[in-house]
Amino acid sequence: MDAHEHLLTVGLPLISNEPGEVREFLPDLARSVAEAGARVVVEEGYGARMGYLAGDYQEASRDLRVVDRDEAFGAGIVLMLRPSHDSLDRLRAGTTFLSMLHFPTHKVRAKELKERGIQAIALDLIADDGGHRLVENMQAVAWNGLDVAFGVLQKTQPDFRDVRRPPTRVTILGAGLVGKHAVEAATKYGSLERAADLGCDCFPGVEVTVLGRNMTGDEAYLRRRFRNTDILVDATSRSDPSIPLIRNEVLGELPGHAVIADLAVDPYLLDDDPPVVRGIEGIPRGDLDDFVFAPDDAAWDRLPAAIPTDHRRWVVSCYSWPGIRAVECMQRYGEQLVPLMRALIRRGGAGFLRETGGYFERALYRGSLDAWIDRL
Repeated sequence: MDAHEHLLTVGLPLISNEPGEVREFLPDLARSVAEAGARVVVEEGYGARMGYLAGDYQEASRDLRVVDRDEAFGAGIVLMLRPSHDSLDRLRAGTTFLSMLHFPTHKVRAKELKERGIQAIALDLIADDGGHRLVENMQAVAWNGLDVAFGVLQKTQPDFRDVRRPPTRVTILGAGLVGKHAVEAATKYGSLERAADLGCDCFPGVEVTVLGRNMTGDEAYLRRRFRNTDILVDATSRSDPSIPLIRNEVLGELPGHAVIADLAVDPYLLDDDPPVVRGIEGIPRGDLDDFVFAPDDAAWDRLPAAIPTDHRRWVVSCYSWPGIRAVECMQRYGEQLVPLMRALIRRGGAGFLRETGGYFERALYRGSLDAWIDRL
């Protein structure tokens, strides 16, 4: 393979995170990439956990090859939804690597990518001229998270199905895109099926209160609000992830049956400078294998010792809420990526992106490590 062929080869390695993370790109995306002029290599077994066979991908392009993991990572452009644990060790210098990399909250990883000469693009930071994400599934974040939260509330609130109880009270922190979808999802009890079940005139419905980030600084107000909250939703995007929005002590005001729905899902990275903490202090962070935490769950005790966890409530938290419905999630991401991959292939990789290029090229540049490294 000569240098030009290497550069125009797109590798699709298997994602190897928690067992519940099965999301890999669908054959339709492989077809679009091939039609854009790139060769496609997929790791053996790619897509199998979502029900796809190697033949489904080979039908997308007669030149598509099924390869081992090293060769999939050896392509000029490597695409995977989330970085696997071995990604940094397998990627080569000069490779364009597209993944959900979250540079602002994973600064150590970003700097290591730079040091290794990997031309990274964070899918979560690709944005149009107005700053709106082009690769996102915020609707699924809100609906999947609220669906699980209401499922838990049905079990924790003794009078949930009592027609004489007051309305279900949902407090949402954040009024951005996730928050807006969360409002709609909350009014439907997290799912259309549950809304149909509880939507008769005999049940009192759902009352939703949305708080902007400026309200989180008024702790006296928060205490009053939380006393009358059944589900607390974190849908915030913080400008300073080193400071929690809600102190753990304030969670003690929530009723015992209350559920915290964590849609922001920032990590705990206390060794970073500055450190990264959760928006709601002292709650566990879940993944696709484990996303419901009771107050006595062992996950609370595994949090960093410096994080206060005295006040505990039921928590639903998942690193990637869209992944609960994997095929639907990857269908959406694939459709969003088609024009971006065409632009990337046309330019020959991340190293040739121009800040002043066409619409999709500019968007790709905004998500590149080169555009972010001086801000980290």
